[in-house]
Amino acid sequence: MKLHRFLGKRGRITIPYEIRKYIGLRHNDILSFTQQNDGSVLMKREKICDDCISIEDECTNDVSLEDFLDSLSEEEQRDALVHLSLLWAEKQKH
Repeated sequence: MKLHRFLGKRGRITIPYEIRKYIGLRHNDILSFTQQNDGSVLMKREKICDDCISIEDECTNDVSLEDFLDSLSEEEQRDALVHLSLLWAEKQKH
């Protein structure tokens, strides 16, 4: 599938619906971009954790946010912080 989009003056671009649907992208997903040696760019949807569903099932109200974050790896903590920062920034716009 090859689709074209124009890059806006602020450097923004809309990912075509067909591609978002095919990849399964949703609002507030975390995306990473890696420049390849051939000049192309690899876009990847990042996961905050490898086992989010089972963690969600095991969570109770007795678990503090600090305890939950301590249970994550350093990389998972960084990804969670990025995700929460994006959510906070989005709420500040409204």
